[in-house]
Amino acid sequence: MHDLVIRSRRVVTPEGERPAAVAVRAGRIAAVHPHDAPLDAAEERDLGAVALLPGLVDTHVHVNEPGRTHWEGFATATRAAAAGGVTTIVDMPLNSIPPTVDPAALDAKLAAAAGQCHVDVGFWGGAVPGNLPALRPLHERGVFGFKCFLSPSGVEEFPELAPGELESALAELAAFDGLMIVHAEDPALLAEPAGPGYPDFLRSRPGAAERSAVELLARLAERTGARVHVLHVSSADCLEPLARAQRAGVRITAETCPHYLVLSAEQVPEGGTAFKCCPPIRSADNRDRLWDALADGVLSCVVSDHSPAPEGLKVADFAAAWGGISSLQLGLRAVWTEARRRGYGLPDVARWMSAGPARLAGMRSKGAIAPGRDADLVAFDPDAAETVDPAGLQHRNPVTAYEGLTLRGAVRTTWLHGRPVDLGAAPRGAFLQPGAC
Repeated sequence: MHDLVIRSRRVVTPEGERPAAVAVRAGRIAAVHPHDAPLDAAEERDLGAVALLPGLVDTHVHVNEPGRTHWEGFATATRAAAAGGVTTIVDMPLNSIPPTVDPAALDAKLAAAAGQCHVDVGFWGGAVPGNLPALRPLHERGVFGFKCFLSPSGVEEFPELAPGELESALAELAAFDGLMIVHAEDPALLAEPAGPGYPDFLRSRPGAAERSAVELLARLAERTGARVHVLHVSSADCLEPLARAQRAGVRITAETCPHYLVLSAEQVPEGGTAFKCCPPIRSADNRDRLWDALADGVLSCVVSDHSPAPEGLKVADFAAAWGGISSLQLGLRAVWTEARRRGYGLPDVARWMSAGPARLAGMRSKGAIAPGRDADLVAFDPDAAETVDPAGLQHRNPVTAYEGLTLRGAVRTTWLHGRPVDLGAAPRGAFLQPGAC
C-alpha cells in the first residue's frame, strides 16, 4: 500500500516527459509506474495535463536572518519558495548578522531558523580574511561549501578575499574536497557609477570584470585542485574561459539566474532600481548567449540569487540603491516563460533548476522524479498565464523587477516529502547536511 499516487500525462523524469503514475511511500518515491497502472494507495491525485516536476533546488538564497530579518527571514523566504515550487534552498552566509564564518555563527543561524522553515534548508559557510582555521570545522559541522567575494560584498562584516587569500582558502578546501562558490568580479575593473542612471551603473561593472575574475579562478582551481563554482554569471564574456577550463578538466562550474535569462538592460526603466543587482542585467544579445551556454552545458544551474531588501533601500538612484533581485517565488514561471518561447521544454527547466543545483550541492536524494528520491514534487500548469502582482508575493518585502510582467505557468501544489505544503500549518522543513540528503 502506497501513501500517495500522483498521475499526470506530463511527468518530468530524468529520461524525459511522459505519462506516468508516481508512487510515494514514507516520504520517498517508491516507483514510477505506467500512467494507467492499478495501484493501491491511501490517497490518489490525478493531475490530468498539469505537469508533475521534481521540486526545485535553489542553492543561492539570501535569507538574512538573524540580524537583518526585516529584509527577509526563514519563515517568509520558505513560504515564497514553496509557493514557487522550490522545495530545497541553501542559505547564503552573508547579510545575516553574524555572517556564517565560524561554527558559533552557524549555531546562531540554526537557532534562528528552527521551527520556521516550510521547505528543506541547507547552509553555506563563508570564506573571509582571517577565518582560514574555521573552514574545516564548518565543513565538519555540515555546511555545503564556502562562499567568497573577490570584490566588496556591500556589507562590511563580509569582506572580500585578495588573490593570495583566495589561493590559501582553495588549498585548504582541496585538502577535504570542499567546494568554493565565488562572486566573481575583478575589483580592479569596477568603478563608481558616473551618474544615477542605469547606463552609468552598467558601465561601472563591465563584463570584462567578470571574465578577468573567472580567468583567475580557473588558474587557481587548476593549481590547487579545488572545486570552484562561479555564481550568478551575467556576462557572456565569461563563457569562453569557462568552457576552455572545463574542457581541460579544471573543476570549475557555473550558474546563472532567472533575471539574466528573462530581463535585459533595454527593459530597465528610469529609476527602476528593482532591477539593480550585481553583476548587472546586460543586453538582450548577451542574454541570448547565456541561453546558448545553458544548452551547451557550460552553465549547469539556474538559481535565484534571491537577495531582498526593504523598499526604502531601493532608492531611485542606481548608484545608491541596494543591489539585489527577489525572485524565489517567481523563478520557475519566469524561466519557463522564456524557455518555452525559445523552444525548450519542461525537462530542460527541471535539469537547470532542480537536477543541476542538487548535483552541485551533492544532494543525492533531491532533484529528480526517480525511485529512492525524496518525494519533493510540484504540480505545474505550464499553460496558465498571470500578471505579476507584488501583493501576491510571500517574501517579506514584495519588491520585484517582474512587476507587471505576464508569466506563463502556475504552481498548483507543492509536496515536501510526499505531503502537500500547507502555508497555514506548522512548517515541516528539515535542516540538510552533505552526505545525508
